[in-house]
Amino acid sequence: MTDLEKKRVVVTGVGAITPIGNNPVEFWEGLQSGRNGISTITLFDPSQHRCRIAGEVKGFDPQQYMDGKDAKRMDRFAQFGVAASLQAIADAQFTINELNAEQVGVMLGTGIGGIKVLEEQQTIYLNRGPDRCSPFMVPMMIANMAAGLTAIHVGAKGPNSCPVTACAAGSNAIGEAFRLIQHGYAQAMICGGTEAAVTPLSVAGFASMRALSFRNDDPTHASRPFDRDRDGFVMGEGSGILLLEELGHALSRKAKIYAEIVGYGMTCDAYHMTGIAPQGEGAARAIALCLKDGGIKPEQVNYINAHGTSTPVNDPSETAAIKTALGEAAYKVAISSTKSMTGHLLGGSGGIEAVATVMAIAHDWVPPTINLENPDPECDLDYIPNQSRAHNVNVALSNSFGFGGHNVTLAFKKYV
Repeated sequence: MTDLEKKRVVVTGVGAITPIGNNPVEFWEGLQSGRNGISTITLFDPSQHRCRIAGEVKGFDPQQYMDGKDAKRMDRFAQFGVAASLQAIADAQFTINELNAEQVGVMLGTGIGGIKVLEEQQTIYLNRGPDRCSPFMVPMMIANMAAGLTAIHVGAKGPNSCPVTACAAGSNAIGEAFRLIQHGYAQAMICGGTEAAVTPLSVAGFASMRALSFRNDDPTHASRPFDRDRDGFVMGEGSGILLLEELGHALSRKAKIYAEIVGYGMTCDAYHMTGIAPQGEGAARAIALCLKDGGIKPEQVNYINAHGTSTPVNDPSETAAIKTALGEAAYKVAISSTKSMTGHLLGGSGGIEAVATVMAIAHDWVPPTINLENPDPECDLDYIPNQSRAHNVNVALSNSFGFGGHNVTLAFKKYV
């Protein structure tokens, strides 16, 4: 298919369940104000853990989006995904019916899936025996269920899948959904990421890797991307969803358009299970491929929502990757890590960060990197420290990188 035959794809709806707001308006207001969503863990007793802090979703009631019976048969990650998807559909004023159901798909990524249910059922198995395990354990646990249950709730009968590419999963989902519409396999896609891994076993595992911040006595300053004093990432939870539509379809129903998605780059480091290729080589290639896919010159990029995990390894590697891919233009682009406010949602991070990116385009305003008090000398780009700013955003990128060497960059631009 030639570029002339590829269909244009736009964002017409957004949904967000996050540690700083349980809908897109609250989330965006939180980003603009530099709201911090990180505190001591309340979802379980963390007293025996080395890391006792996380970015938890607060005040979420699944019964605002589904009946109680359905909610009890879903892991928390699936509840988040269904809820944010329903928000995005409502925001877009999009109707799914028997006439278009087969042309509407769902693509929801997750890194870990239903680990809360798995942990709970393992305890039941050990204490009460195998016959007491729930018959819903497997369908509640498996990673694809957020995508499947979303389709069931909204009646979407088109393409449906679940990328499981660690912390790149949400961005992979959006990129693959973009491709499906671009090549004519769907008219609209509900896409993004969801995660609810603030559980005893997950926190213990990441802490044993020494990947997490242990700043337990000062949680609001624990996530500090690009700062010299960072000591690890802070786990978060939630879901971010975009409704993508083929442009002609969106125009035919006079939909509001947040932005156009124009590029998708995906690479692998092929280097290490958890480490990053030297100088962010794989990430740089993903950024470059995304720019090429979108027909974007480096100097056209106004904003980058960085992966920015607040780990000693990621932040300088991502900085090097941006410099490699953008050249001298890297020093002129505004960059921020919204993980400084939300924590790291693992497979859900690409979803909420895509929402943040398209909102930045729609509002010509860029969110800050909070807690950036002592910049790392290796991280010498414009990371929008501490205060959001008005900024003309015509072209924006969103980076996501995951264990296994997965690298994804998405490109969005103002619709004209």
